[in-house]
Amino acid sequence: MAKTSPFHWVGVIFLLIASILLLVTTISAPVIGDIAILKVMLTNQTALRNSSVTFGTFGHCVLDVAPAASDQDYCYPKSIGYSPAVVMAQVDGTGFSEAASDSADGLTYAMILHPIACGVAFIAFLLSIGAGVVGSLLGFAVAALAWILTLVAMAIDFTLFGIIKDHVNKDGSGSNAYYSTGMWTILAAMILLFLGMFIVLFTCFSARKEKKRLGGHKTHGDVYENGNGYNDGYNNTTTTQSTRTRRKRFGIF
Repeated sequence: MAKTSPFHWVGVIFLLIASILLLVTTISAPVIGDIAILKVMLTNQTALRNSSVTFGTFGHCVLDVAPAASDQDYCYPKSIGYSPAVVMAQVDGTGFSEAASDSADGLTYAMILHPIACGVAFIAFLLSIGAGVVGSLLGFAVAALAWILTLVAMAIDFTLFGIIKDHVNKDGSGSNAYYSTGMWTILAAMILLFLGMFIVLFTCFSARKEKKRLGGHKTHGDVYENGNGYNDGYNNTTTTQSTRTRRKRFGIF
């Protein structure tokens, strides 16, 4: 079995961490209400706290619903595609143009890429564990696919929630929208996937080069097996020829 470079395992660990980070984005609100891609702090401040709206992959939650003393959170049913512009219009009175509302709503369907990219990244991690050349090449190919999916998903997230964020912060209501945990985890996952896939590819070619070098060294080094600098085949051939010469000299043959 080929010896694995420690650098290879750095790339493998990067792929694993990237898949975990993508999982965090995937299980954002409404799966886990406190994890958001975009969070909006509302202006209904009480003596205890502000209510907030958390937007995630499959929907949204409203946290600290009135009365504030009860500390109630309400998460809406999970779905592929939802209407963040409508939610903010109802909750905070934020105004959206028809084009902005339709664009934001339509882009939410593309967030199904979050769990897909997460699964592909984890498969890349599993393939890269097999530290051979084939495993590394497959790991690189699948990691490259995961990176493309993550890059597209991240671009959609920034576009989609950028529309919501811009309208909320400029509508004069006093509410504050900002990118939250889920956005930064997908950004970090994209960076780690990029680094991890090239580390895996680099160690793949390094392993092939090392294998060829060791193969060539073994073939050439067969001549130097014993302590005297000569292999047994050379010594045996020389001894046999000397024995035959002595036998002929004394008339044995």
